[in-house]
Formats: sequence, C-alpha cells, structure tokens
Amino acid sequence: MAVLVTGAAGYIGSHMLLALLDAGEKSIGIDNLSTGVEWLVPNKIPLVVADVGDERVLRSVIDNHDIQEVIHFAGSILVTESIKHPLDYYSNNTENTLKLVRSCAEAGVKRIIFSSTAAVYGTPERVPISEQAPIQAITPYGASMAMSERILKDAAKAHDLSYVTLRYFNVAGADPKGRAGEIGKPTHLIKAAAQIAAGIRQEKFQIYGGDYATPDGAAIRDYVHVTDLAAAHLKALKHLRADNASATLNCGYGRGYSVYEVLEAFGRITGNTLPYEVAPRRAGDPPQLIADNAAIRTVLDWRPRYDDIDFIVETALKWEQALAEKSGDAA
Repeated sequence: MAVLVTGAAGYIGSHMLLALLDAGEKSIGIDNLSTGVEWLVPNKIPLVVADVGDERVLRSVIDNHDIQEVIHFAGSILVTESIKHPLDYYSNNTENTLKLVRSCAEAGVKRIIFSSTAAVYGTPERVPISEQAPIQAITPYGASMAMSERILKDAAKAHDLSYVTLRYFNVAGADPKGRAGEIGKPTHLIKAAAQIAAGIRQEKFQIYGGDYATPDGAAIRDYVHVTDLAAAHLKALKHLRADNASATLNCGYGRGYSVYEVLEAFGRITGNTLPYEVAPRRAGDPPQLIADNAAIRTVLDWRPRYDDIDFIVETALKWEQALAEKSGDAA
C-alpha cells in the first residue's frame, strides 16, 4: 500500500514526497512534467509520467499499488493566467479533479487530501478569513478550485470516501535541507524577489499596486512555509486514518506581511536594500488575505515550525543561489 501524490514533481508536491519519505511512508508520484521536473522527485520514490486526467493510467496506478490514499496537488495556480485562459483552468483543475475523484471512488480509495486555495474567498469581507466566510471567487482560478471542492464534498457523501481540503494562503520558502524548492519562472513575490537578491535577474522588483487600503498601501498576504504546509498534509492523513470526520481547513499562519515588509526581510537577510518600483495593480488581487487558522490548529493539532518571515525568505534565497550554482556547473 502506498500514498499517491499527484503533481509530485512540482513545488509543493516534491516537498510532500520528502515529508512522506522522512515519516517512513511509502509513496508514488504522478506528474505530466508540464511545469514540474523529474529531478525534484526523491530517488527512492517512483514517478509515473502521465496526466492526472488520464483515467486509464490512474486506475492502473491505483490498482497496481493498492492505493488507499491520494494527496492531490496537480493543477494550474496562476491568478492572472486564469483570467486570460479560463477554459484551461476549468479543464486542468475542475475537470481533472472530477476524473481523479471518480477514479478514486470507483477503485475504492478511502481517503483524499485536496490542495485548494484562499482564492475561493475572492475579496473577503473580513480578515482574518474563517472557513465560514462566503465562497465568492473573483477569478477563474478561484472558481475552478471552489468547484473542485464541491465535487469532492458531494462524492464523499455518495461513496465510502473521506477527505480533508486545505485552503492554502501564500506558500513560500524552500526545504530547509536544500532538497527542494520552487522552480521555473518567478510567479510569486518571494521567488521573484529572491532571484533579484541573488543577482539572477538584473531588474527592479515590481510592486503591483501601491494604493490599497492597507497601512502602507501595498497588498498584504499570509505567507506559510512550504515545509509547514507539507506537515499539515501529514497531520490530515493521520486525522483521516483515525476515522475522523472530513474537514475543510485554512492553512496559514494567521498574520500577514505587506510587500514592503517582505522586501524589508530580504534587506535584513542580505544586508542590502532590494531595488523596486511600483506598478499598476493586477486583476484578481485582493488587498488582504490572512487566514483564521484556529480550526486547523484544533482539528489537526497543526503546530507550524517555521512561522518566521525571515526564515522563509532565507530558505527561498538559498534555494535560488543553489539553483544558480547548479546551472553554472551544468554550463
């Protein structure tokens, strides 16, 4: 028996494989490598290179490896891109989640942990945001994930299936041991800033929107270290194995940092001020997203280890420096 991890060769999926490996759990990954890379997958863990929407392959993997538990990360996650290409997001997120859940239900898989997002809340009426806040996504990305949540919830009622849905806030940082981190083009604030701080990109950092109704005018986000996020999934697995009820939970630290405050953290770590300029707001960006994390602390007994913006920034920066060194060695 093994835990199946979808999107296993990506940023969060690879950290999940490391967490399972460190916990002594047997796992297998599936990834189409459209954004992930095979070298992020630990050597001891088998990887099936296929699309999670391929139900034939899914059933084969589930049956051949006696899969009883699935942790689902595969999907598209870029807010701005979802506005430009909404149908791709409904296909890759909602439709493929439907195929995965159907395959699991038909094969008798017992437990699913689903990677969702705070984007399902849209522009929240109150912060911190509790799980009881209205679901009112303002982007195709958020809407596609809200639909996927509903599919899983309805399937669980109709089949012998339990689940934990984790609504992530802003995931950042890299494995403290340097084994994994975020790859590809920078699409998130901390990775983009880390590349500039590491000298990989010779440009000014872009602050998208300096006129929000926040203390310093910049957007505020709740940044959660990726290793703490993976640990939350292990807690969710333990929760479901103990036959506890299905749950939908926020995963964040419960406090936010503005873009300027994140740049200040880079200054403390590097000793240098990061050059920046203020650009227009991006579509789909709420002013603040901060988690009310009381439920996950109570239900899963989740106790984050890396709730420190400086540590998050430091691990992200070290990862970018290691990638640059690796790229230089390859050249």
